[in-house]
Amino acid sequence: MKKSFQYRLEALYRRHEALLTEVNMVADGFQNGLVTRYQNPILTAQHVPLEWRYDLNPQTNPFLLERIGMNAVMNSAALKWQGKYLLMARVEGADRKSFFAIAESPNGIDQFRFWERPVALPDIDLTETNVYDMRLTEHEDGWIYGVFCSERQDDMALPGDLSSAVAKAGLVRTKDLLNWERLPDLDSESQQRNVVLHPEFVEGKYAFYTRPQDGFINAGTGGGIGWALVDDVTCAVIKQEEIINQRYYHTIKELKNGEGPHPIKTPHGWLHLAHGVRGCAAGLRYVLYLYMTALDEPWRLIAEPAGYFLAPQQEERVGDVSNVLFSNGWVADEDGTVYIYYASSDTRMHVATSTVEKLADYCLHTPADGLRSFESVARINELIDRNIKTRQGEL
Repeated sequence: MKKSFQYRLEALYRRHEALLTEVNMVADGFQNGLVTRYQNPILTAQHVPLEWRYDLNPQTNPFLLERIGMNAVMNSAALKWQGKYLLMARVEGADRKSFFAIAESPNGIDQFRFWERPVALPDIDLTETNVYDMRLTEHEDGWIYGVFCSERQDDMALPGDLSSAVAKAGLVRTKDLLNWERLPDLDSESQQRNVVLHPEFVEGKYAFYTRPQDGFINAGTGGGIGWALVDDVTCAVIKQEEIINQRYYHTIKELKNGEGPHPIKTPHGWLHLAHGVRGCAAGLRYVLYLYMTALDEPWRLIAEPAGYFLAPQQEERVGDVSNVLFSNGWVADEDGTVYIYYASSDTRMHVATSTVEKLADYCLHTPADGLRSFESVARINELIDRNIKTRQGEL
């Protein structure tokens, strides 16, 4: 038995190390010039350290069984920290509970390894059942802030209803990514998910991108991505909220939309990555889109290309919640490269790369959604006319 245990243990470590050190190559096939996709997911449940999943003592686990199962790694915040590319991932156990864990890579594309232990957030509310979908912001005040979804059962639910929930925006901050201070949850009249802290003060206040919604799942009368200023982040209260990126009928975001990571500051404006949700015969379809707001007024929309920026492809469409792309983390490097970290189907993490220059050009020069088929055809014909003139040497 002891020999069998050792043989299986060595095999587990070999396979795990091979997974962690696998080189991630550029995906084959046609790519649109805007982003580069890669062949392999960068984090999965199998990337989780063996020490988190297995009791490695042959006396207490003679069959070397997995004691704590992991279901998925998804929806990760991102940060460039001390020369490393860090993802603060949402890890979901087989018990359906999510928690946060930090993985680092030397190049942002592959070789991601989790730190020794998962993140242990201060426990301030015994009704809080689940935490997930962290956004990290290095704020100009010197702190790194994390905003995440804090979920608990709805105490107004009918007897026997064990699925109704309430979402709040939880807040933490740190100086070293090891020691976390828990702040009071964002105080809002509506439920809040996908809340993001802007990296700079605005009018001397902390600025939040919000997503007000009537219920835990449905946005209801929530009109889209909101904007709110807060006097004191240690006791954050939303007193006034303005919708800055609206939902529209028969678009990629007709059911709901939400901010991804905090926006990137460019010479042209603030570059935003968001997700949009629509219904279809297969259920809810989540895609990613970009928009841009003014540098001097980060709440003012100045550009938004029609349609999606990234959508699920091939195996990305399959998983726990199929047909979903979600992003809450990206890194803009010093050389202008942008690493876009996204999850597919609530199951695994991927990376795509682009540049600040390309993404800004896409935002500023791609036609906006005309909201009608007639307008879509008109935009195509305008492009055809320009291309005819180009071929004829008139441009």
